[in-house]
Parts: sequence; C-alpha cells; structure tokens
Amino acid sequence: MCAKNSFLTSLGVEIYATGHRRWPDEVKARVVADTLEPGATVNAVADRYGVQPNQLSAWRRMAKQGKLVLPAIAPGEPVFAPLVVCDPSPAVRSCDGCPADERITIIIDEVRLELAADTPAVRLAEIVRALGAAGC
Repeated sequence: MCAKNSFLTSLGVEIYATGHRRWPDEVKARVVADTLEPGATVNAVADRYGVQPNQLSAWRRMAKQGKLVLPAIAPGEPVFAPLVVCDPSPAVRSCDGCPADERITIIIDEVRLELAADTPAVRLAEIVRALGAAGC
C-alpha cells in the first residue's frame, strides 16, 4: 500500500493519517479521463488509483454535468467536429461553396450515403440521427 500512497502523493493527492484523501480536481479529471480510454472499465481504473468504483462513478457524473473539467485531448489525436447543416438558397451555391449539382457524401464506418446537394437540412439531420441511433 506504501507504493500506491507514494504514487497518489506524486499526483498531488493529500493523504491524511486517518486514511482520508483529498483529491484535487485536476487529479479527479485525469482519473475520469482514464475511464474514457478504449477498453477501460470503471472498476479497473478505480483499482489502479485506489478509489472506490462508486466514487469514481460520482466523479464521472460531475464531469457530465460540467462540474469537473477533463484534460484536453493530446495534439494529433482525432477530435470530433460539429456538423453544420443549412439549406442553400435556390440561386446560391451550397453551404460549403460547392456547386448545387454536386452530391453530399456521408461516410460512417462502412456505411456510405450519397445525397443530392439540395437535400433539405432537416432531412440530413434525420439521416445523421438515424445512423447514430443504429450504431453506425
């Protein structure tokens, strides 16, 4: 247990003689971020840091509510960009500057969907939402 205490102290966790610990928000955020790694489980991460899984789940709820700010994603890792959809005016080029006769292509994993450039924004949003619900 001495090694784990030394490890936690190196992260900035204050450990009192009674056994209580004071976890700085930055350390909580780092632990929560570890649970979001592919293949990670709350139980495994909780065990690694010596915290109860229910406490770690509470920290995850705090992060979802915006009460705990997670560390930024390291440069070079993929990030998600917001999808912006708008309807082009009849005599105007489409939103991305492409001619209106070009196609809109949506690719999610192995699903490739090509639509006319004048497809209404509402329909595009419905399609993207349906693909997301289907787990694509």
